[in-house]
Amino acid sequence: MHGKKINGRRRSGSATRGMGFESLEDRRLLAVAYADGELLVEYAPSASEAAREQLRALVRGRAEEVIETRAMRNAGFGRVERVQLGTGVDITTAIAALRNRPGVVSAEPNWLVTTAAVSNDPQYTAGSLWGMYGDDQPAASGPTGTTNQFGSQAEEAWGVGFTGSRSVVVGIVDEGVDVSHPDLRDNIWVNPFETAGDGIDNDGNGYIDDIHGWDFFNNDNTVYDTTVAGEDSHGTHVAGTIGGIGGNALGVAGVSWNVTMISTKFLGPGGGSTANAIKALDYLTDLKTRHGINIVASNNSWGGGGYSSALHSAIIRAAKADILFVAAAGNSASNNDVTASFPSNYSTLQAVGSTTAASYEGVIAVAALTSTGGLASYSSYGVTTVDIGAPGSAIVSTLPGNTYGSLSGTSMATPHVTGTVALYAAAYPNASADAIRAVILSTTQPTASLANRTVTGGRLDVAAALAASPGVGISISGRTVAEGNSSTMPLAFTVTLSAAAAEIVTVNYATANGTATAGSDYVAQSGTVSFAPGEVSKTIVIDVVGDTTFEPNETFTVVLSAPSANSRVQTGTATGTITNDDQQPTPTLAIASVSQLENSGVFVFTVSLSQALSTRVTVRFATSNGTATGGKNGDFTSTSGTLTFNPGHTTQTISVAVRNDAVVESNETFFVDLSRASGASIAVGRGTGTILNDDGPTAAQWAAYAALETLDDDSPAGSRKK
Repeated sequence: MHGKKINGRRRSGSATRGMGFESLEDRRLLAVAYADGELLVEYAPSASEAAREQLRALVRGRAEEVIETRAMRNAGFGRVERVQLGTGVDITTAIAALRNRPGVVSAEPNWLVTTAAVSNDPQYTAGSLWGMYGDDQPAASGPTGTTNQFGSQAEEAWGVGFTGSRSVVVGIVDEGVDVSHPDLRDNIWVNPFETAGDGIDNDGNGYIDDIHGWDFFNNDNTVYDTTVAGEDSHGTHVAGTIGGIGGNALGVAGVSWNVTMISTKFLGPGGGSTANAIKALDYLTDLKTRHGINIVASNNSWGGGGYSSALHSAIIRAAKADILFVAAAGNSASNNDVTASFPSNYSTLQAVGSTTAASYEGVIAVAALTSTGGLASYSSYGVTTVDIGAPGSAIVSTLPGNTYGSLSGTSMATPHVTGTVALYAAAYPNASADAIRAVILSTTQPTASLANRTVTGGRLDVAAALAASPGVGISISGRTVAEGNSSTMPLAFTVTLSAAAAEIVTVNYATANGTATAGSDYVAQSGTVSFAPGEVSKTIVIDVVGDTTFEPNETFTVVLSAPSANSRVQTGTATGTITNDDQQPTPTLAIASVSQLENSGVFVFTVSLSQALSTRVTVRFATSNGTATGGKNGDFTSTSGTLTFNPGHTTQTISVAVRNDAVVESNETFFVDLSRASGASIAVGRGTGTILNDDGPTAAQWAAYAALETLDDDSPAGSRKK
């Protein structure tokens, strides 16, 4: 279930295509790479094993690994399989063969990703924690000389008592973490639902003895490894910036001195795979949703590969559990608006296949700043895709083996933001993930190098964020009402506050069309809702216009905007549904008669349905004799059958062959009769076919002509002419 080991190590896709490193000053960039001969296939929950086997057969594949986390099952998702393709099967061809097949949600490469930083100064120099400094004079906390206006201002927050709480938890989705490091060990998570060393999966999450987290790269419970020199340095460094213990006269201090960190290792010495990143994120989501662990964010200082629908779904699952996804913008010095960088370019507001979007944006993408306030030369940026800048160059933090060192990259900027999320959650324990993100982004310090380069145009300011109350959240919910036959019916929308406020709270509202139209279906309205101190609920009433016309249910919305300064819009749009209460007219069928010359060959009868339906209608038909006879040697060819009106169709035709002869005869008739209708009634059930004689006058016609001929000018009767 959790991976297959080869020579004691889970296969991590070391054979790759597109693998290669480029030189950018002294930093590494991993080109797009994926595990050779592998696909990640996400199935619909309804896909049976037989169906999955047939799909694998299309690419001569086998299920190398089944990823079916508790978070997936609890959220109603189907499994993800890591499929090993058959020999000679090209990945692009395999993806094309599986995509859009029934039962397949997505088929994509198993992208390989790597850390977003490298070492550029292995030595720790006392007093070089510039990323934590404030611009206060003198410094509110720390020794003289710890002032830098481009630092995160964390030091100022510490100085007024904001140092965090171990009741707040963050997940480090990265390399492993040295859990015994003296500047980290007291802030490392210990699973309260697992008994160490008993070999039993006590908490039932599929991972045995996951005491400090899980190593998804090696598929074991050891989250710190020393097999390869420098292994787990990156994850340990990230951990120190988030939550290095402060005030202990030792080493460094993280943004949040008191916090609990879970290691979900999925990166090894050569990087990691999308498949393992999904498992790492779902591990955190499951801990929160099933056990109530107060996980507020995951730190994601990694990147590479292309878009993954399966990973995107995992990020949305986490957001729905109120877990923020803080991500490194990338070290390619490129514009992420133009060339997407994953995972920072994911959005939880975007639905994915069968995955509904979250109600808020749960991703924070972070660019890197230098100590002089410049956008680091390697840092990616994007005015619509990168949210904020934070200290990222020459950042000193913890390293394995009780040591310290300096690293640079957007990897180092990201944990400054994650630490701030943790610090804020400790100070305001009732704040939602949406509120925390909004506060952090709304309190940034404008920075010239980030103007028109990030969404906020500013850099992280921890002290300003902690000084800002999250404010009360404002939400609106809609209702449903039957429209009525005349006049108007009230449809009430409820506007609520997340908590009572001490001051007046206001928010504007306005209606907007959906399938319903203002004027004919409802009365447009706008205005302001005002909550007096202590009030938490208000009602907006919109009038719905009644009528007697049968029509589908219709919708419109009420949208909130411009909340007062002491509040924020949490759920800003609600839908009102107008249900139809008018009787649908009974659909009817009618057949039209046809009159044509005998030599026309085919008589075409049109059968009409009185209205288009969303259901199928059928009716039987058969010809019958009048003065014309059917049969092999008759005047027309007898026929019968069934007409089918598919949804949306209102006409069908019946063709009857008429025999042409040279016999002089009177006009003749035959009939087409409708019977046994299903889904409609028969209004006109008989169509008459009139065969007009075209072989010269009949005997009766000749006699009539002769009688008229006697009435000429030379006859006594001629006097009758005028």
